[in-house]
Amino acid sequence: MTKFPAPALMLGSVLSLQFGQALGKQLADAVGAPGAVAMRLGLAAVLMLVLYRPSLPHTRTDVALILGFGTAIAGMNLIYPALLLLPLGLASALQLLGPITLAVLTSRRWRDAGCAVLAGCGVCLFHVPHGAGFPLPGVLLALAAGASMAAYLLLSKKAGARSVGGGSLALAVSWAAVLTLPLGVADAGTELLTPRILLLGVALAVLSAVIPYSLELAALRRLPVRTVSVLTSLEPASAGLAGVLVLGEDLGIVQWLALVCVGAASAGVVAPRKTPVGARRERRRASKASGRP
Repeated sequence: MTKFPAPALMLGSVLSLQFGQALGKQLADAVGAPGAVAMRLGLAAVLMLVLYRPSLPHTRTDVALILGFGTAIAGMNLIYPALLLLPLGLASALQLLGPITLAVLTSRRWRDAGCAVLAGCGVCLFHVPHGAGFPLPGVLLALAAGASMAAYLLLSKKAGARSVGGGSLALAVSWAAVLTLPLGVADAGTELLTPRILLLGVALAVLSAVIPYSLELAALRRLPVRTVSVLTSLEPASAGLAGVLVLGEDLGIVQWLALVCVGAASAGVVAPRKTPVGARRERRRASKASGRP
């Protein structure tokens, strides 16, 4: 993954996650939100343990990090019960308020803060109501998923810095599966083992967990958390696209304007900046041109 630019990794993560969530909404309709989450995390844990073959953590700090990381991943899955109550684009937009808030709080440059605010405006525009009310439980679940997502980004950054490869991620997803599997099994029972549900579950696990989590971990090794937080605001755009293509949902003019705001903010945070060395050289050239010492 080191051959690809970090923003490209984030774009791949966003696209994979949102198309996976479109499948997740279909699966939640069939087996309930707890069943969909159990399939997603349970199968993702199996696949990632086989893929990364992690060793057990050796220190209390590593254990605490993995448990916190996994708990945040489990919390992000509150988006699935929210999807039963809200349109995909709206649920994704509300969830993104968590990372956007994190980006604003951790910004050190006016440009970063401005991009975060612009992305937040786009997220807000994306779910402007059109004469229809949305259930409060769905909104609260999506916001809780957003808070968990902010924690996930911070802990993923720390996990990536403390380990090489995806071992810590595999262990964290396994802990998230331990937290969520009992609820899913109790709710859906043996229906989770039917061939159609298993096939959907594998696709959901790969598209919405294995691929995006791995890409985000790699991106966070090279990008600040605030930059990744703003880049995740691309999710409403991909969610809207996935909703149109997979679920037959429609976007209005205001939603397309929101996507323009989000796209501009994302472009702003990844646009190249002059390095301090380059800036000093430019100042020296200007001084020589003006005849000043």
